Amino acid sequence: MNHNLFDCARSEANGYYSQASMIRPFSIRVFCPEGNPAGLRIITKSNWTGCGIVCPRSLLPSVKNRNEFFQPGAYVLVGPPEDGEMPKIYVGEGDPVGPRLEQHYANKEFWTWAVFFVSTDGSLNKAHVQHLEARLLDMAKQAKRAILDNSNTPRKPALSEAETADAESFLYDMLSIFPLLSLTVFEKTTVLNGSSGHEFKIDAKGILARGYETSEGFIVLKGSTVVCDEVASIHRYLSDLRKDLQSQGVLISRGDHLEFAQDYLFNSPSTAAGVVQGRSANGRIDWKDNSGMTLREFQDKKMGASI
Repeated sequence: MNHNLFDCARSEANGYYSQASMIRPFSIRVFCPEGNPAGLRIITKSNWTGCGIVCPRSLLPSVKNRNEFFQPGAYVLVGPPEDGEMPKIYVGEGDPVGPRLEQHYANKEFWTWAVFFVSTDGSLNKAHVQHLEARLLDMAKQAKRAILDNSNTPRKPALSEAETADAESFLYDMLSIFPLLSLTVFEKTTVLNGSSGHEFKIDAKGILARGYETSEGFIVLKGSTVVCDEVASIHRYLSDLRKDLQSQGVLISRGDHLEFAQDYLFNSPSTAAGVVQGRSANGRIDWKDNSGMTLREFQDKKMGASI
């Protein structure tokens, strides 16, 4: 999970938690009721009164009569990238959740799998799942890591302070599960003071990009500049990703170059370097620190020091 997913104190006004106060070890159990790890999966977590149900679209007709489908829940429909590298998602809620998924099975073509969350003790109601829907949509919009199929922006329902705290606690557990499904679209990349690692840069063709490697990929820092023009041989996925980042407002025009309007996490240093330079790139060579050491040399040095 992104190290700064919860970068504000918990409050009714913004709904975020202080991550430092929430970090704790936990265990996840994945149950495959049909004996197929690529099929229906029921995900539970230690000390949590909820569960997540991961369902491939093709299986929905055969599993829709399970008890979980008759409870209030919040859900995410997920589809592969269409014209770029960002997945397409739809966030919703239902009370019960099953009929809503059936509607989307009939009316929405883009999604290939869904995940929805319900409580195991009946503690979630309609207002709670509306709160979860609104919060997830807001987080996805801030993260800018997916194409949203939602056309409307729901309002958070009026909940008491205690109910809001309960819903936010449930949301925190949902967010800890999403990365295990390779669903990182709700995680805005934010670098807190003093949290960055060994910094690298690309200084060429009149642009200067800065970033560092994390366990989740490579973060390019806000204010880094990017070439406008792409070489003719650029891989399509890089070109499409650059277009997606511009359409999402992550990359903004600054005359003869582009600029990162926010910190942004890429899945690899090579993808980050390719976006910055407008061409296919080997990020382990192109990213260098202030002494001229490449990322590859830095990694090799760290590996040698740990042996």
